[in-house]
Amino acid sequence: MATQKAWFYKKYGSVDVMEYGEFPVPKAEPGHVLIKVHAAALNPVDYKRREGVFQHNDSDFPTVPCGDMSGVVVEVGEGVTKFKKGDDVYGNALELMTKPKQCGTLAEYTLAAEQLLAAKPNNLSFEEAASLVSVVVTAQQAFETAKFTKGQSVFIVGGAGGVGSIAVQLAKHVFGASKVAASASTSKLDFLKTLGADLVVDYTKQSYEQISEKFDFVFDTVGESAKSHVLAKGGAPIIDIATFPPHPKAQNMFAMLGAAKLEKLKECFESGKVKAVLDPKSPFPFSKVLEAFKHLETGRAQRKIVISPIP
Repeated sequence: MATQKAWFYKKYGSVDVMEYGEFPVPKAEPGHVLIKVHAAALNPVDYKRREGVFQHNDSDFPTVPCGDMSGVVVEVGEGVTKFKKGDDVYGNALELMTKPKQCGTLAEYTLAAEQLLAAKPNNLSFEEAASLVSVVVTAQQAFETAKFTKGQSVFIVGGAGGVGSIAVQLAKHVFGASKVAASASTSKLDFLKTLGADLVVDYTKQSYEQISEKFDFVFDTVGESAKSHVLAKGGAPIIDIATFPPHPKAQNMFAMLGAAKLEKLKECFESGKVKAVLDPKSPFPFSKVLEAFKHLETGRAQRKIVISPIP
């Protein structure tokens, strides 16, 4: 059996359970493509999975973590019609809504179902494409779940984070918000303005209760709906993607990953309306995966953390 270099863990726990070594290369199953991974992106769900939060419906050990990636198709399984060998693709390989695969994307090769992948926009680097996968789908789905319409206002809690930085751009340039407000710490306020935020709030200096204006939609990306709910107009939707359960006035949302939303926004990526935003420390080399996870788990990462190049 062919093997590859990969990061994996054999038990649940902190980042210290991660190991680097040889892992089997998956075989191209029907309806799937084998991908040479060029870049992988980390998400909070990846370390929560490693900690055992989803162990009631998880893969067997050893587990290669992460799902977001971009790369090149090297083999196609029976029945695949959308891609061919040599195509540049991006997407999430894990199928988290069912039972995630044992081999994620912190490896030289990964296997992904055809319907989870989209053709990588030509103007995006592999690192940029990988960084967009989950955050774009999550942010887009939040606006759709809230039934957000052109001319409405939105407050994005955590506007400088991975999901938040994309949500600000989508609100302004795709969903036609009349006003985009977002919160961040002092050093990130100018960054929010460059993304298109009309009102920036320094959460270290101003509480939600001190903001007199109310909004048609509150999108909380950091799990503070117990406090941020006061920003919503009466009966306005509040979506919290980071606290379970959220405040009674808010609702949770789990992103339905797949190619459809990536393909829907392809023109926005190619025109530059929506830009990938990587953490200043990204990309981390493949040898620094542990450092990348530690940075993510501090909660102070700005934008997306990407691993690249992958051998």
